[in-house]
Amino acid sequence: MAPEFSGGKCGYVTFLAGNGDYVKGVVGLAKGLRKVKSKYPLVVAVLPDVPEEHRELLRWQGCVVKEIEPVYPPENQTHFAMPYYVINYSKLRIWEFVEFKKMIYLDGDIQVMENIDHLFQMEESYFYAVMDCFCEKTWSHTAQYKIGYCQQRSNEVEWGPQLGPKPPLYFNAGMFVYEPNFQTYRALLSTLNSTPPTPFAEQDFLNMFFKEKYRPIPAVYNLVMAMLWRHPENVDLHKVKVVHYCAAGSKPWRYTGKEENMDREDVKMLVKKWWEIYNDETLDFINYKIDDGDTDARHPFIAALSEAGVVHYHNAPSAA
Repeated sequence: MAPEFSGGKCGYVTFLAGNGDYVKGVVGLAKGLRKVKSKYPLVVAVLPDVPEEHRELLRWQGCVVKEIEPVYPPENQTHFAMPYYVINYSKLRIWEFVEFKKMIYLDGDIQVMENIDHLFQMEESYFYAVMDCFCEKTWSHTAQYKIGYCQQRSNEVEWGPQLGPKPPLYFNAGMFVYEPNFQTYRALLSTLNSTPPTPFAEQDFLNMFFKEKYRPIPAVYNLVMAMLWRHPENVDLHKVKVVHYCAAGSKPWRYTGKEENMDREDVKMLVKKWWEIYNDETLDFINYKIDDGDTDARHPFIAALSEAGVVHYHNAPSAA
């Protein structure tokens, strides 16, 4: 069984769709969790269109691969901020993973720079995530963007009464701490069926659904790349625990440095860190050992994989 806090079994979870190169991000995430000596397994929720060679690569990297069925929003004419956002509603399936008491969701374009296992110890019955930034052009459809209002510096621009009620706190759904639960899962799907889609897809939906249960956590747990140039006063790179490579051109495995803001030294440094983790063969699941003593550091992952019936030891598949 996976390690437990007093409340029950815990684990990390991410989401993967399609046969593209995003699998590299998930491999990097798995290796990053090992580098920071996390005690908890990484579950990868995959859609049916993820090819077997990618699934095998993830298993080889110590991940628990669980296939899920797609979830689609009601049909309408919504233009999503990014066309691929529509498939992200399938992330709602992770509330079905009730063999875990508490989980931390991480997008596949995230890297963990410091151990965050302690987040599993936070008070139950709440939804924890980092507040988002409204300053990028993808927010241009919103009143917040149009008047220059951002919750990262809410005291600088006043939200006037003519604009209506002040927006509630809004989180980035690339990282969150939640509790799998069948009742919550059914409520999510039922609510989705009667909720018109909006530009930020499942992120908007989760913000609406968990509005009363949301509790902000410090930005060090999900550094959205745009914060580097939009709100540098709120960023201390030496303290950042989780980096979210979500800005255009910042995915390390696609990085060219040619897109806007991608030639910054801090961006280059964070991309370099990702590649150092990804290319470190000592962090491959089959090679990984803890530094002190002879105890095999893989035992939590082996236990979780054995439970799922997917332990494999053979030549490494290629992520090229």
